[in-house]
Amino acid sequence: MSWDTIRLDWDDDVATLVIDRPDQMNALNVQTLDAIEEALAEAGEKEARCLVVTGEGDEAFVAGADISYMTDLGPAAAQAYAEQGHRIASTIESFPAPTIAAVNGYAFGGGCELALACDLRVASERALLGQTEIDLGIIPGWGGTQRLPALVGDELARRMIFFGERVDATDAFERGLVGEVVAHDELRDHVAEMAEELAAKPKFALRAAKEALNAFHNSPRSTALEHEARAWSGLFGTHDQREGMNAFVEKRDADFE
Repeated sequence: MSWDTIRLDWDDDVATLVIDRPDQMNALNVQTLDAIEEALAEAGEKEARCLVVTGEGDEAFVAGADISYMTDLGPAAAQAYAEQGHRIASTIESFPAPTIAAVNGYAFGGGCELALACDLRVASERALLGQTEIDLGIIPGWGGTQRLPALVGDELARRMIFFGERVDATDAFERGLVGEVVAHDELRDHVAEMAEELAAKPKFALRAAKEALNAFHNSPRSTALEHEARAWSGLFGTHDQREGMNAFVEKRDADFE
């Protein structure tokens, strides 16, 4: 499929979802959100082994949701808008392969929430992130109140959300909001290398690892531990488990499916 406001680029088994509205700082209007949902479905159907999310241009990852659209929304329409944002974030969070946010610039509001939904976040040295909704008279509505404290802790999350604080790449790294910071002109190549490496890993084991890690956040500890045990034991007897262990014993490279 093709869209006007996004692209889904492929490099072997790696899919890159590019928000392509650089003149609008890649802000998320309704058309873009609809296209993202379609692109995520396509990436899942084609069994991408890694999904990268980024923004077009050098200024913005995603500067936020479409404020002009939201200005006159009533509660019912706002609820539908929130539900669509939640669907997208949850789809990224539960995507059956690792997801990486390549944060190449401004990531505010809904843009920050898209990054939070990814498994890994790599920031350009130019990146600036924040849950800035408070200055619009609202709060994060696409999962930020839940995913942000899971990453940075309750105190820092409250400060960021209460004050609408914008955090530069260095502070984001120190707070645990992103996993690493790289030079701006190296970001795409660096993330591409990460994605290629992840795509070469055994896909069923990665999927099981992701599901178990997500269970840590979404379930009571006892339930999450039970899930981990089931996921771990369920991998035994698969080609990748046998191949990985035999290759280790035989001191050779594994040939995963």
